[in-house]
Amino acid sequence: MIALAFLDWHDWFDYPGLEVWKFLNLAIFSAVAIYILRRPISEALATRREAIKQELVQALEQKARAVAQLAEADSLLSRLDADVRAIQEHARAEAESERGRVATATTSEIEKLRQQAQREIETADKVARKELRHFFAQRSVEVARETVRSRMRPEDDRHLIEESIGELRRARV
Repeated sequence: MIALAFLDWHDWFDYPGLEVWKFLNLAIFSAVAIYILRRPISEALATRREAIKQELVQALEQKARAVAQLAEADSLLSRLDADVRAIQEHARAEAESERGRVATATTSEIEKLRQQAQREIETADKVARKELRHFFAQRSVEVARETVRSRMRPEDDRHLIEESIGELRRARV
C-alpha cells in the first residue's frame, strides 16, 4: 500500500506542466531573495512611507490655505455687489452734482454774456448818437453857410467886415 500511495503521489508530481520542482525552486529563490533584500526593501518602504506622510501633510496644508483663499474670495464676491451698487450710487450723485454745477455755471455765463451784450449795445448807442450829433452839427453848419451865402448881399458883407475891424481895434487898446 505504501508503494501504491507512493506511485500515486509520484504521478501527481510528474504531471506534465505541473512539475513540483519548479515550485520548489521558486520557493527557495524567493526565500533567499527575501532574506537578502528584506532590510533594503523595508528601509526603502519606510523612506517612501515618510515621504508620502510628508506629502499628505503638505497637501493638507495647501488644502487649508486654498480653503482660506476660497473663503476670502467668497467674502470679496459677496461684497462685490454691494460695492458695485455703492459705486453706481456715488457716480449718480457725482453726475447729478456735476449737472447742477454745469447748469449754474451756464446760467452765470449766460447772465455775464447778457450784461456784456447790454454794455456793448449801450456803448454802440452812445457812439452812434455822438456820431449822429457830430454829423448833424456839421450838416447844420453847412446848411447855415449855404443859407448865409445865398442870402448875403454885398452891403451885409461890408458891414460885417467893418464890425470885425472895429472889434480888433478895441481889443488892441
